[in-house]
Amino acid sequence: MKIVIAPDSFKGSLTAGKAAEAIRKGVFRIFPECTVDLVPVADGGEGTVDALVAATGGRLVKARVQGPLMEEVDSSFGILGDDRTAVIEMASASGLTLVPASMRNPMITTTYGTGQLILKALDMGCRSFIIGIGGSATVDGGTGMADALGIRFLDREGRPIPPGGGGIERLHCIDTEGLDSRIKKSTFRIACDVDNPLCGEKGAARIFGPQKGATPGMVEVLDRNLAHLGRMMLETTGIDVRDYPGSGAAGGLGAGLMAFLDAAPEPGVDIVLEAVGFEDRVKDADLVITGEGRIDGQTLHGKAPMGVAGIAGKYGVPVIAVAGSIGEDTALLYRNGFSAIVGICPSPMPLEDALRNAAGLLVDAVERAMRLVKLKI
Repeated sequence: MKIVIAPDSFKGSLTAGKAAEAIRKGVFRIFPECTVDLVPVADGGEGTVDALVAATGGRLVKARVQGPLMEEVDSSFGILGDDRTAVIEMASASGLTLVPASMRNPMITTTYGTGQLILKALDMGCRSFIIGIGGSATVDGGTGMADALGIRFLDREGRPIPPGGGGIERLHCIDTEGLDSRIKKSTFRIACDVDNPLCGEKGAARIFGPQKGATPGMVEVLDRNLAHLGRMMLETTGIDVRDYPGSGAAGGLGAGLMAFLDAAPEPGVDIVLEAVGFEDRVKDADLVITGEGRIDGQTLHGKAPMGVAGIAGKYGVPVIAVAGSIGEDTALLYRNGFSAIVGICPSPMPLEDALRNAAGLLVDAVERAMRLVKLKI
């Protein structure tokens, strides 16, 4: 029997790789002779670099870059097994977790460090890029990222505007002449799981600004500035990204990648599953086990377990999902490729206990599921 093990991370407790190892232990308790294929996955957010590096035999590259407040931070990115594809999580350079809660202010936070990671990968010979754009601390429309790559954002006096979303109101001219020439020889894919536009009621500032520290007054300024930036992008590049789905992701970094790097957003899980060759690995499987920290009706909307189940379903392979918690509307999942959903907690317990003991709980839960599978063999 062949079992493909393809979980996402269990946030706050287990990386996708560690979750896969725990699932394997549970499987081997009941089926010690079976063949297993570990395929840690992600949906473009946290864990995307680790999942792709592990699945393709790639490597992790450390880099020191400017963080959201232009202070130096330790960051990293992955180079896949083909030695030419870089996978970058913008959050590792420009993420919310890099800014203390008391200092979060999207008027001044910048994506400059994300651009520095792109430059580092270019220097190492990469010409294909996968960029995950979740978890940002910024609402700068990708201006910081583009600045690091050589694009100049100037005010009426020809001076660089200040970094961050607040400085965009002073933007008068975008000078793209200095854009690194290697960009045009490269391809960029945006791993994105939201479809928000750049500005407006569902735009980056109004929907995501408050969680990044924006006050109601800041939200109004930032939304107005992003609309202005969108108009300037159109004037400069001929590309109107303002209403394009995903342009508002990561505080408008999606828009910057689209306008300046000719990138397009794609469901993150689709990019990851393609990069790890998931379809070829699952077509001859007898069972797939996936999972993540929480499974509910929202799992249908671009989450990694849904992507796994969709491909497995093409080949009639049953799918068991294991979750830290199970929410509402799981009946929808049973109608969309999931054969069973198993919670890892055998009894009520405090969240901190579940997080601390997640690996052991996951092993035990998979063992219980495999005992049921064995009844049908």
